[in-house]
Amino acid sequence: MSHKKSYKKDMYINRELSWLAFNERVLAQSQRNTTPLLERLRFIAISGKNLDEFYMVRVAGLCNQMAAGIRQSSDNYEDLSSLLEEIHERSSRLMHTQQTQLRQLEEELAKERIEIIRDPDSLSRNDKKWLKSYFHNNIFPILTPLAIDPAHPFPFIPNLALAIAVELIGKKSKTLKALIPVPTQIRRFHRLPGKTYRYMTTEAIILMFMEELFPNFTIESQGCIRVLRDSEIEMHDESEDFVRYFENSLKKRKRGAVILLMVEKTMPRQLLDFVKGGLELEIGEVIAIEGILGLADIDQVLNSSHQDLKYPVYTERHPERIKEFGGSCLRAIRQKDIIVHHPFESFDVVVQFLHEAARDPNVVSIKQTLYRTSNESPIVEALIEAAENGKSVTAVVEIKARFDELANLKWAQDMERAGIVILYGLLGLKTHAKISVVTRKEEGGLKTYCHFGTGNYHPVTAKTYVDLSLFTADPQMGQDALKIFNYITGYATPEKMAKLSYSPHTLKPTLLKDIRKEMENAKVGLPAAIWLKVNSIVDKSIINALYKASQAGVQIDMIVRGICCLRPGVPGISDNIGVKSIVGRFLEHGRIFCFANGQPIPSNETKVYISSADLMPRNLDWRVETLIPIENETVKAQVVEQIMLAYMRDTFNSWHLLEDGIYQHARPDKKPFNAHRYFLENPSLSGQGQLRKKQRTTIKE
Repeated sequence: MSHKKSYKKDMYINRELSWLAFNERVLAQSQRNTTPLLERLRFIAISGKNLDEFYMVRVAGLCNQMAAGIRQSSDNYEDLSSLLEEIHERSSRLMHTQQTQLRQLEEELAKERIEIIRDPDSLSRNDKKWLKSYFHNNIFPILTPLAIDPAHPFPFIPNLALAIAVELIGKKSKTLKALIPVPTQIRRFHRLPGKTYRYMTTEAIILMFMEELFPNFTIESQGCIRVLRDSEIEMHDESEDFVRYFENSLKKRKRGAVILLMVEKTMPRQLLDFVKGGLELEIGEVIAIEGILGLADIDQVLNSSHQDLKYPVYTERHPERIKEFGGSCLRAIRQKDIIVHHPFESFDVVVQFLHEAARDPNVVSIKQTLYRTSNESPIVEALIEAAENGKSVTAVVEIKARFDELANLKWAQDMERAGIVILYGLLGLKTHAKISVVTRKEEGGLKTYCHFGTGNYHPVTAKTYVDLSLFTADPQMGQDALKIFNYITGYATPEKMAKLSYSPHTLKPTLLKDIRKEMENAKVGLPAAIWLKVNSIVDKSIINALYKASQAGVQIDMIVRGICCLRPGVPGISDNIGVKSIVGRFLEHGRIFCFANGQPIPSNETKVYISSADLMPRNLDWRVETLIPIENETVKAQVVEQIMLAYMRDTFNSWHLLEDGIYQHARPDKKPFNAHRYFLENPSLSGQGQLRKKQRTTIKE
């Protein structure tokens, strides 16, 4: 049997199941003794939030396909019914593991005088007295107990909301069913008084004082429920008013079909049937949980006074090169390119770049993309300041950024009031590229200064997301960036680009061309290798090209944080491909592509790119993304010899993907190498300035 065959469905790992494997790796961080205790709790919360979003978007999409009569997944050609069954079964196991791990952590937390009170009977008389007063002053006024009968229909329960379902018996044995929505306007976990840190959930406190909500009734049965709804916004490009359409769609999101109903395992069957009937559960699944529903909120227990139970505090470095130019980003960039490695190097450099441009009298214009940003955004503040100082400012605000649509609409309106030209991208495409272009009057004409990022303009997530920021004054890169803005703002498709590639037109063809070049080099005996780092790889044309490259003898090493549909190590197909996932203290988010280009990696000939795009059809075909070549010698050495080699050497945070789709944690030796720790402790090459002449901190294999 020939191994060189057409790639059938067994050659691709299912996207949804691969994502669940990623969330299992996230949860595994809560089981590692090397992870500080409260950080272990945080990883449980992260895995809970991840799973919520997975159901609200991915599972919702599959359920809608089923409801529409579609029986096969378009991505994986699999039976949807069987796939959904496996997803629910595996998700149920994951939720069970979350609860088991939480209980184990609670035992260790108790030794540190941190406790989640589950049994009210364990409380002292004074605790109960205090809780009663707290309940009346802080919870009772915003509770609305809702009886359900012909005059009181089953109420709407919003997405991500909790409620308590109860069955009551009143006078003359009259039965009554009711719901108590748990208010979302207050914290979920409430701290009890005392020197120790003891917490109770809102629902646990409500259950303690149920008789005050239903006087003259006896509680027959009760149970907590939590609802997840379809949260995908269906796009209609023919909408006359794009912004108003989105505002209305966001309101409808809260009322999407129920995709997952989480219930306490102790809820009686009769009460569960009542809830399912009231929610009109048609396409959703029910998962019974023994423990606390909605673990995304558990991070409220992470108290700042327990710093010894968290990761050590670190100080973000500020590039020495910028300090050498009196703190001027523009002067430092004018001399040569610089790349900033977040969060190890401060995101303040990006903010400073824009503030400096806003205040420089010679700067005439700023063009900026915004996909996600923070509530109190210094980026937006800098753009508003620039507009108020008379600069021409254009901002492309992507309001289709999932779950950040409302915040982006608000910022767009604020900026528009300040005189900034606001655009909402192209119909049918999300603008996911991270570009900022500053144009300045200088001797000889106008000069461009660009920032290209792999991550969002978000100073909060920049403290935990590992990303790259390239600053350059290369005139060809600047012209290319301006052409991309013209494409976004005026549908002016660039006829020719000097250096940048972009989706949906040239990014994927550029990558495929470089993969083919490695194949050609391998066939004539030249060194041939590909290193790449992405968050996800799903696109089949890219996967098939990598399979062919492997068969041609190209050595391919991939670092894929999350979804990986490529199956490595298959004899005759992908036996020259290795895949590993890095999951640690920081969230890997940067995308890097390295091609040997006829010489062993690393070398001066290595072709290197950074990108805003993952290798997914949505990024390559349905978004505006950028692929940025790294040409400066120092910057290239930093990306390849520092960053990528550190990931290759990592044995502390690495999980290796096996041929059968299972991930196996790396077995570190006596001195495990932790890439994140290396980045924390070593300055980057392009940011060292004169220090680099004294110290070179690349990694040698």
